[in-house]
Amino acid sequence: MKGSLVIVSFFILGCISGLIFEIPDSINLTDISSYVLYVLMFLVGAGIGCDGKIKEIIKFVRPQLLLLPLSTIVGTLSFSALAALILPQWTVWDCLAVGSGMAYYSLSSILIMQLKTPVAGAAVASQLGAIALISNIVRELIALVGAPFFARYFGKFAPISAGGATTMDTTLPIITQVSGQDIVILSIFHGILVDLSVPFLVSFFASF
Repeated sequence: MKGSLVIVSFFILGCISGLIFEIPDSINLTDISSYVLYVLMFLVGAGIGCDGKIKEIIKFVRPQLLLLPLSTIVGTLSFSALAALILPQWTVWDCLAVGSGMAYYSLSSILIMQLKTPVAGAAVASQLGAIALISNIVRELIALVGAPFFARYFGKFAPISAGGATTMDTTLPIITQVSGQDIVILSIFHGILVDLSVPFLVSFFASF
């Protein structure tokens, strides 16, 4: 939760700075965001590759275990598409792009701003990127706070689906606490697969 608040604080600080200070035309923010995105993608891959539990997870994997991350992705995209019915100012593709973040707010927001700028313009891309940042942070916070409720009323797998891409790191402790130690490997496996889906899904939906 602390990390999410730090991200939001920097986002708000950036908005305030943009309002107060005039950015010189010589500084191309699009290029800067591209380099930040490349570094972020490298760190995501390095983080997954360096995880000491990878070998253990690979041994643990069974075809039926794919059902949980698949259900998380399909459920998230389904409700994201329905959101377009009550948010007429945004297309179904925009809503799907935001939902595809799966609580991975830092990567999804940068990707959306980067890919939406040539399609819809910088103003719209910035708005949608901000929405992606906030909505995916809110999803992580809901997963952290609501995990006991989800586990009690919807079963021990529910907190994992709610956590999306965060179940391999930030929400893992609370998931372990409410769903049991035997769920740890599944939670990490779920987080890795959903994590890997984010750049592909966001890139696809943001291209429309």
